[in-house]
Amino acid sequence: MRGIITKAAAVCLLVVSACAGTTQQATPTESSTAARTQDFVNVLPRPKLVVGIVVDQMRYDYLYRYWDKYGNDGIKKLVTQGFNFKNNQYSYVPTYTGPGHASVYTGSVPAINGIIGNNWYERRQNKMVYCVEDETVNTVGSTSTAGKMSPANLLTTTITDELRLATNMGSKVVGIALKDRGAILPAGHLANTAYWFDSPSGNWITSTYYREDLPQWVQEFNNQKYPDQYLSQPWNTLLPIAEYTESTADNTPWEETLPGEQAPVFPHNIPAIRENDYELLRSIPAGNTITKDFALAALRGENLGKGTYTDFLAVSFSTIDYIGHKFGPNSIEAQDAMLRLDMELAELIAEVEDEVGKGEVLFFLTADHGAAQVPAFLQTMNIPSGVATSGTIRDSTEAYLDKMYGSGEWVERYTNQQVYLNRALIDSKKLILADVQQRVASYVMRFEGVMRAVTASALQGTSWNRGMMARVENGYNAQRSGDVIVLLQPGWFEGYGSGKGTTHGSYSNYDTHVPLIWYGWNVNPGESSVPTEIADITPTIASWLHIQEPNGSVGRPLQEYMK
Repeated sequence: MRGIITKAAAVCLLVVSACAGTTQQATPTESSTAARTQDFVNVLPRPKLVVGIVVDQMRYDYLYRYWDKYGNDGIKKLVTQGFNFKNNQYSYVPTYTGPGHASVYTGSVPAINGIIGNNWYERRQNKMVYCVEDETVNTVGSTSTAGKMSPANLLTTTITDELRLATNMGSKVVGIALKDRGAILPAGHLANTAYWFDSPSGNWITSTYYREDLPQWVQEFNNQKYPDQYLSQPWNTLLPIAEYTESTADNTPWEETLPGEQAPVFPHNIPAIRENDYELLRSIPAGNTITKDFALAALRGENLGKGTYTDFLAVSFSTIDYIGHKFGPNSIEAQDAMLRLDMELAELIAEVEDEVGKGEVLFFLTADHGAAQVPAFLQTMNIPSGVATSGTIRDSTEAYLDKMYGSGEWVERYTNQQVYLNRALIDSKKLILADVQQRVASYVMRFEGVMRAVTASALQGTSWNRGMMARVENGYNAQRSGDVIVLLQPGWFEGYGSGKGTTHGSYSNYDTHVPLIWYGWNVNPGESSVPTEIADITPTIASWLHIQEPNGSVGRPLQEYMK
């Protein structure tokens, strides 16, 4: 027994020595210890680089819907040469971009990591809060305020944080996305840098949370003025438009137009409709192109995959989301954007493997959420669906509470399909909060499209193991969520104005079912329909890298299904 303990202690010392490092001249004894440490590291193989790919608003069925029109080196390569988990779900509601990216990289849920929406109402500050806003930092790379962002609102560690901690900050971590939240939340608290796109300047920027100036390679990339090049040409279909047989007609009543357009039809005359800034780049396939370009520039500029430790490149492709919101998932625009993204993925994979080494890079691909069909489209197919108006629910609930308890500002905010009650007013009236919550929950059931309303008191007093209510519970954070959570019928979502285009955020499978594909280092081809969750991604990576999973993780490693 003593021999076993002694050997274990020696191994522990070797690991500590390997992670800590030293700049002092090694003695002969230290040199032999270092050699043994290196031998120990060698028996724990790790990839040189992990590349996490999140496609914003990529429904699961996009993998197969356009299969015959994809090339061989992008999505098809990932599916046929990688391992495809076909029944991968988000385990919470609401399914938005901020919570999605946070869940992918924390292995957690909003109830724990605190990212309950892209925005939420902060009671203590009496204001809406954006998920990555941070007034204590400043923009680097532009004169705009778009860089006043950081991961400060994220309450747990990420897999990228744990990688940095495990290597004594030796691993490099870089997050990239057009959207700030798509770059910052994956990169975590300890990243070397996260970069996102600044529409006023057309630059890739960061914040003083990470560094005080842009590195030379970023400055050189920005100086190339790629946005001007991409916005100088129309967006036409990649294939002859008659071949887009998987999509609805080019011009339908439920499609939104790009700003300045008269109709949502190809070709989209981008040079004629662009305005003074570069915001339009987000809503055309070139937004994904420049993201890929910048990711490859980061690969080379930061020498990722070339050091002693495993590095991590977190890339989020945001443009599919912008296009889906405007045109819907059945549009030719959505299909064309996916076909073009397939080409970007093929180039990204090939360039990374060429730069770092084939078989030396672990890739995964997933999405931050799916998307609903446009209700107006479903209605033409006689499928029940609709659009609920949040303002109507809020104002009517306020009037109801005035009638019940007397005049007052009873509803502080209605957002993310959650009613935030004025708790101070309720206390001053000596009312019981749970009773008021239940009255509101019962009242909102009268609105068309509402399927169920759940009170915060019920969520805190009950636990569900599975199904829709388990997803509601996982999305509820006691400090940040509202008093009543409103759930809509399948096919319904909240919207404003015209009701064109689509959105996401529900418990339904069209929002929660997303791809999960592993490819590259240590991955054998295969597929499985075993139920998996987004929270399983980081424990799987942690197991492969022999590091601690994030401190809020609720998932489990998936290697046993991939043998």
